Amino acid sequence: DTDPNFHVLILNEDDRLGFESDLRTLVPGIDDASVGAFLNVPRDTLCLVLAFSQDGRPQYSQAVALIRGEHPDLMRLACIHEELAQGLGLANDSPQARPSIFNDDEEFGLLTTHDELLLKMLYDDRLQTGMDAAQATPIARVIATELTNSGPV
Repeated sequence: DTDPNFHVLILNEDDRLGFESDLRTLVPGIDDASVGAFLNVPRDTLCLVLAFSQDGRPQYSQAVALIRGEHPDLMRLACIHEELAQGLGLANDSPQARPSIFNDDEEFGLLTTHDELLLKMLYDDRLQTGMDAAQATPIARVIATELTNSGPV
């Protein structure tokens, strides 16, 4: 792709701290608060994704995921799964999302079948960006029924 809009960066601490100019090149117009969030990641934050929209639109136009290079292989893989899914639009962690990597109890390290179904629903053409809950709920119920009645994901 000559104009990618999702960048996944696996950087160690030193590389991340020196990445500001590269980050500003990857995300033209990135605000200082987002740059600060990327450069000054708290030690207890394992990985993160920054997602951006343009002109107040309700959809993401670009995302940058940061995976700490110091992580062991399995933790790095878990971070890749979670941050890719969040950067694709499943942004919020929720304790009600079970079984899922989208809760902060870290019980699940990789995408679950439930997570895969949520992503399929999110990208179903019948759901449109900007729908409110009253518009989206009946359509989401139909899609969920179709997906769960069609056999394995």
